Amino acid sequence: MSFKRILLGVVLVGLIGGGILAYIAYGTFFTPNTSFNDDEEFVFIPTDVSENDLEKVLSPLLKDFDAFKSAANRKGYLNNIKAGRYKIAKGMNNNEIVNSLRSGNIPVKVSFNNQESVNDLAGRIASQIEADSSSLVAAFKDTEFLNSNGFNVDNLISPYIPNSYEFFWNTSAIAFRDRMLKEYNRFWNDVRIEKAKVLGLQPNEVIALASIVHKETAKVDERPTVAGVYLNRLKKGMLLQADPTVIYAIKKETGNFDTIIKRVLYKDLEMDSPYNTYKYAGIPPGPITMPDITAIDAVLNPKKHNYYYFVANVEKFGYHMFAENLTQHNRNKEQYIRWINAQKIKR
Repeated sequence: MSFKRILLGVVLVGLIGGGILAYIAYGTFFTPNTSFNDDEEFVFIPTDVSENDLEKVLSPLLKDFDAFKSAANRKGYLNNIKAGRYKIAKGMNNNEIVNSLRSGNIPVKVSFNNQESVNDLAGRIASQIEADSSSLVAAFKDTEFLNSNGFNVDNLISPYIPNSYEFFWNTSAIAFRDRMLKEYNRFWNDVRIEKAKVLGLQPNEVIALASIVHKETAKVDERPTVAGVYLNRLKKGMLLQADPTVIYAIKKETGNFDTIIKRVLYKDLEMDSPYNTYKYAGIPPGPITMPDITAIDAVLNPKKHNYYYFVANVEKFGYHMFAENLTQHNRNKEQYIRWINAQKIKR
């Protein structure tokens, strides 16, 4: 056999082998590799995930995880797996999937509202981002953080203004806390701070008072009127005498914030707690819930009137009857007591 024929054979074998390798490489990178029917799916990749854990996350969405792993390895992804929330679109090939997992971390909407305790808040947040409840509670209670930012154990939920925010799913507990402090400082702009000063209140006091207003009425249009009542009482040196503070004191004392109390009893008013505004003057040491922005702004923009009392309106549920003096208030109160007794609500 001549040298030329041997050389030609080697070349042909090389071309065939190269073609096979090219075909395999093409299939590895560019063949669609999704196995779901929806237009897209989202995957959540934990921090410090192992290859085995990555397989558990991705396998349900892929036709061939080994093919993906081969492509991911060649592209260097397996040496730098990034935590986060990622989108995989139907029909994506391995090359596109790797690119998405490498640089397509998509934020999540984190929402929270009227949690009454730090544990409730932590649980709510932990259901939406990677950080767990225990790490969130530890971050919220961190003494150095509280002291350096003007908070304490009584008002440690004050920095968290209820709303919806964008976070990366893999946000840590400390990063979440620090971001919320920035949002808190942004919320307390010059206009709101000036309004608080006019009332003679600090932001923390505004939030504590707003938490009472929030609990007293769910009607946003009534909140400025209720806020006006409490501010009138404060100006006159009267006790706030807010039932929601007594209910909170009971929950705090028992440690059971799931307790449902529909009626405050006279014996409850004797409870020795700084949150019992029937015994202790002024605003409680901290919020009794996380007030909505509408409640905070109601305190900062109260309705001006001469009311000092109010009681639930049994003819217009959700609203209240307001009174300027005790005589008028007692008449209103009689209607409410008759109604609540008729409902046989004892607690």
